[in-house]
Amino acid sequence: MSFVSRYVRCAGYEIHLTDWGAPGAPVVVAWHGLARTGRDMDELAAHLAAHGWRVLCPDTLGRGLSQWSRDPQHEYTLAFYARVVEELLDQLGVQRVQWVGTSMGGAIGTVCAAGLLAPRLHGRITHLVLNDNAPQLAGPALERIKAYAGQPPQFDTVMELEAFFRRTYAPFGWLSDAQWLRLTETSLRRLPDGRVTPHYDPAMVQQFTRHENDYLVWPHYDRLDIPVLCLRGAESDLVLPAVVQEMQRRGPGARGLLEVVEVPGCGHAPALNVPQQLAWVQRFLQGLPAQG
Repeated sequence: MSFVSRYVRCAGYEIHLTDWGAPGAPVVVAWHGLARTGRDMDELAAHLAAHGWRVLCPDTLGRGLSQWSRDPQHEYTLAFYARVVEELLDQLGVQRVQWVGTSMGGAIGTVCAAGLLAPRLHGRITHLVLNDNAPQLAGPALERIKAYAGQPPQFDTVMELEAFFRRTYAPFGWLSDAQWLRLTETSLRRLPDGRVTPHYDPAMVQQFTRHENDYLVWPHYDRLDIPVLCLRGAESDLVLPAVVQEMQRRGPGARGLLEVVEVPGCGHAPALNVPQQLAWVQRFLQGLPAQG
């Protein structure tokens, strides 16, 4: 299953996405994590497209092939990302979607579905998958993310960068050698001196340094009235068990709309690239219990 690479003007910026599946099929938005790109969703998108969905995988502002922000302090925020989502769906003529979000992508999906930041999005997201994301994230893990995200390393060779990614993203779980290489090749850029570095704007870390509570989104979560699947990496240091228990007592959890699945062999965050993980997501989007 192949994709079409597209560029759409949203909120004053050129946003890149890969577009999988038949144009008239039900739409899934698959949104990547903080320092990653939409190409992380290739396996999931190919799987869902083969089973009757159209899957849109954007690169967030400042990541991958999308433009970088001209105002990092104010635009690398969930509120601005919600504006981008609203304009993206409008320009593509998409009215209703199901949403799969890894880490940051889950937070974007939460605030978009709740409609507090972008009222016109309320009611347009019908199902939400939170891949190792929650309305409250562990402080020490956030500090770890800030430490590496704001200062991306530089390497002489692509293979050195791949080795770095293998170490840094070991909590993703199992990836084949081919998948590690693709992850590397789709998330690097060359610097003026010829060295390679991860393909994102280091200024995006200002979301944490200037908006330290941007990912504390309980008011948005409490408002959700749609089915939610939380895939928690069993070894995650970002989504703690106590927070998941609170999710089960509040919002969609209190309404009987939350399903939680512990993903063995993964920390932050499962790569959504192996049959069991793909099956969980597919069943949930079909309206069935993820675990059967």
